[in-house]
Amino acid sequence: ATDPLAAYRAINVEGTRRLAEQAAEAGVGRFVFLSSIKVNGESTQHARPFQRIDPPAPEDPYGISKWEAEQALWEIGTRTGLEIVIIRPPLVYGPRVKANFRTMLGWVVRGIPLPLGAINNLRSLVFIENLVDLIITCIDHPAAANQTFLVSDGEDLSTTDLLRRIAASMHKPSRLLPVPPTMLRAAAAVVGKGEVAKRLCGNLQVDISDTMQTLDWKPPVTVDEGLKKTAEWFLNQP
Repeated sequence: ATDPLAAYRAINVEGTRRLAEQAAEAGVGRFVFLSSIKVNGESTQHARPFQRIDPPAPEDPYGISKWEAEQALWEIGTRTGLEIVIIRPPLVYGPRVKANFRTMLGWVVRGIPLPLGAINNLRSLVFIENLVDLIITCIDHPAAANQTFLVSDGEDLSTTDLLRRIAASMHKPSRLLPVPPTMLRAAAAVVGKGEVAKRLCGNLQVDISDTMQTLDWKPPVTVDEGLKKTAEWFLNQP
């Protein structure tokens, strides 16, 4: 889009606002909104994960639109009595995954040597079944009303560890070259892939302790189980 923020606002903000208004008018009791961890920001400091109470700091048009949608929902909830539940997931993976995660699956299955063997970052992910389980929990849990929850698999991985575990789930060798992250960032900047390198090398951690305690919930599927299910699906694709 020539104006990405306007395009995101049309769907993520106005579409959400209209649906919530109609839900309140129809007598719906609770509105569960899937937001994004991008509302908190694009990255975290090492070992300092995002928490529910952190002030929002969205940076890109998508994150800004999700934050504005959350604010619109709180206004509607206050005015109409509609209970609001906000869920902010990080990267979601699982069968039918697309974008960068699917690209990584393709790298591994083809045995392409990757210069990603020396990245010591930490990033939170969430397997689709874990996210769905939390959504279902939030539908009618008394403590979920008018709350914001962060979600993840409960185990943070470095990019290097993630690729090794993907390879193991596919029964493939992990061909990772130990290139220093500073060199990766410099090379990526030269070819216009600075943002990709930032995600591959940077930290984005999510603290889900508040979610687990408030809802007496924990992710039912481990990271390794989630990666195995994702790999099995990918390997069965044409």
